[in-house]
Amino acid sequence: MSGFTASSVPEPDADARAHSDRMRAEIARAIEAAGGFLPFDRYMQMVLYAPGLGYYVAGARKFGSAGDFVTAPELTPLFGRTLAAQVDLILDATRRREIVELGAGSGKLASDLLNALAAIGKPASRYLIIEVSPELRERQRATIGRLAPSELKRVEWTLRLPDRIEGAVVMNEVLDAIPVHLVARRGGAWFERGVSVESGRLIWAERPLRDARLTAVAAMRFPASGDYASEINPAAEALVEHVGRRLGAGALLIVDYGFPRAEYYLPERNGGTLIGHYRHRAHDDPFLWPGLSDLSAHVDFTAIAEAGERAGLTVAGFTTQASFLLACGLLDRLRETGAPESLAYLREASAVQTLTSISRMGELFKVLALVRGEGIDWKGFAPADRSHRL
Repeated sequence: MSGFTASSVPEPDADARAHSDRMRAEIARAIEAAGGFLPFDRYMQMVLYAPGLGYYVAGARKFGSAGDFVTAPELTPLFGRTLAAQVDLILDATRRREIVELGAGSGKLASDLLNALAAIGKPASRYLIIEVSPELRERQRATIGRLAPSELKRVEWTLRLPDRIEGAVVMNEVLDAIPVHLVARRGGAWFERGVSVESGRLIWAERPLRDARLTAVAAMRFPASGDYASEINPAAEALVEHVGRRLGAGALLIVDYGFPRAEYYLPERNGGTLIGHYRHRAHDDPFLWPGLSDLSAHVDFTAIAEAGERAGLTVAGFTTQASFLLACGLLDRLRETGAPESLAYLREASAVQTLTSISRMGELFKVLALVRGEGIDWKGFAPADRSHRL
């Protein structure tokens, strides 16, 4: 990863710094217990999900203007209302109007989807949220209770997927937060990147790659020659395959930032896509304020499509977020906010620009649908399906 420095990232306050110091000490103990080297996927798992300390399970504010980044549902309710047009078509093709959302963030998307479906007289029969963070579960409950109080009765929280799902599975900015392996090829030899400690500081380290499967995957995906380093995410692929096997009828709708494989592993993208966020600043130091700073990597959508196919699903469509939202009626939802000169319209128009602009979220974010069964009207992919690029 390159192009984002940590120099402009604001300093945390004393309490936050103390939290990060506890996280760093826990990592140092794990490194010592592992013999001086911690694979990067284990490091990323700890800084994001370690009980009581990890970024997503501790109590710090993460989403929205007071957090570290803004997701599409936080920008505007028009995102969820527009997505609901496609979700409704998925539910129409199943016996049960069931929605399962993995990693529901603040609960804003759930609120907007529930309200949009209720508004057209076709509410979800059940909205199941899979969430590992106790703090986020409580925040989601509060958000839905505030924004969609009449629909809260339809919502359930669980740590485990149901044995069978019939309906729509929604994953918005979930796969990018799943810990990745970092693999490097140097001088024709393969290495695993990880973390060590030097003079109390966390530093990069490498060791020969011992996992034959990772070596084979990297050899297939990386450019044919030259030194190269990037991410591989078998855990994200395994999650999609696992969800896919539970899907009896309906579709899995994935929205995230990333590329098809041919673009992900471009020769000039040597160094990968790993990125950190702290207080709305992107940075390139994965060791900056562990426990306070988000870490993520872009999604290899080809790998995710292949994982779905291994579970017996079919690729229904793949396109940019801009194309998908516009095809699902985003501009119609914008017009419903009021007169073009009104403050409400202008505020939402600014958010729509962010969602659809090539230089912002419109091109980098993609939408992938994996389906079991037939009969779904794929409105979002009609104008510009890019499945051939996977």
